[in-house]
Amino acid sequence: MYRVFILIINLLVALSADTIFQPGVTLDVQAPAEVNAGTEFDITIVIRKGSLDGFSRLQQSFPAGLKATPSISSNADFEFEEKKVRLIWLRLPSQEEITVVYKIKADERLKGTFTIDSKFSFIDENERKSVSTTSEAINILPSPDIDPSLVVDIADYEDQVVPYIPAASVSGEMACIRQTPALTDGSYVVNLLVNKETRQKFAKIEEVIPAGYRAVSLNPREAIFTYKGNVAKFLWMNLPADPYFLVTYKLIPETGQGAVPILKGKFSYLEGEKTISLDIKQTSLDLASISPSEIGTLLASVDQPLVAENTGTNEKLIKTQETEIKEKFPRKPTEKTGRNKININKAYSLEPQDGIYYRVQLAAGHKAVNIEKYFKKYSLGREVRKEMHEGWHKYSIGSFSEYKEARDYRVHIWNTTEITDAFVSAYNSGTRITVQEALMVANQQWYK
Repeated sequence: MYRVFILIINLLVALSADTIFQPGVTLDVQAPAEVNAGTEFDITIVIRKGSLDGFSRLQQSFPAGLKATPSISSNADFEFEEKKVRLIWLRLPSQEEITVVYKIKADERLKGTFTIDSKFSFIDENERKSVSTTSEAINILPSPDIDPSLVVDIADYEDQVVPYIPAASVSGEMACIRQTPALTDGSYVVNLLVNKETRQKFAKIEEVIPAGYRAVSLNPREAIFTYKGNVAKFLWMNLPADPYFLVTYKLIPETGQGAVPILKGKFSYLEGEKTISLDIKQTSLDLASISPSEIGTLLASVDQPLVAENTGTNEKLIKTQETEIKEKFPRKPTEKTGRNKININKAYSLEPQDGIYYRVQLAAGHKAVNIEKYFKKYSLGREVRKEMHEGWHKYSIGSFSEYKEARDYRVHIWNTTEITDAFVSAYNSGTRITVQEALMVANQQWYK
């Protein structure tokens, strides 16, 4: 009996130790028990996240008749639409515990009780995880200033008060226009006008910076700005609310003042599940002082670029791709098969697929290799494909819709072959993107 007692005590101590040292992620939603219709009140969320530091999202849902506005977002991108509050972190703050506060205003005609459903989603060890909770009931007291005959229970508000409004159709031209870089205090200031109309979600600007300059952000307009490998990038999970807006960066000469830099760039955005890329055009007009009435004239004055959907249905795009293939894969010695000859290297070229997918890159080099001979010794069991990217011949294997599948296959390559530097590469309809961008684009479904 004594042994059993000691065993139970030891188990309790072990469980207690796990609770203390491995607390996990918790979500605490704090809200008042009673509020008055027509007034604002705070919602406080405390997230105990431990060492998590990557991409995360907090979503909360509640009935119609309530409007949310940000207060303390802890570096999150705040969004309120369709009766949902969403806070998105591309990278969580370093603190083990973060606090988010936003305000809710209850329509002055409301009464009744409601709860807030919350879900915090995050990536931990390359896996999607989440914690959920529901708040205590919040009671809305009717406003004494409203005729009692107009007061509606919050459960009936959407049916009785909110009229049906069909979804607005997208109109106007999507475009990004660059103002000719202007010399100011020894640096060149670059203004970029983005005309987004009603689009709201993921978008990206990429500017290729010429040698001899480095890029520094001045006004990113809620974007994440990065500068790496002579490419300046603005990345939005959610675009600004304005139908058009200006972003600004400057180019700092590395060795004295040089000539006006010549820039090339792309503006990309989501159209359904496709990524559309537009060339950035340039104008000498002062974009900082342009009026709404002049936007249409400006768009009409610049040549509209090819919309590259990477779907293979655009005739001009197909011809461009064929030209690029010929440049990337010059004719090599061929093998006869009956009356026809087949270019072996072209047969192993990587073809684009629709949507987001992942591959495992095995090797890269400035000179092409014979794929069959080079990779035969590894007995991979899957076909290796080649692409030309940033001046390199890159060789990859597999096609995975989920990052975890690609990651696991990469580990399999490590464990079963002599290839120790294989890594996961990501694509959006045939175009290489970062794994982080791929995870964000794929997670667009989370926001609906």
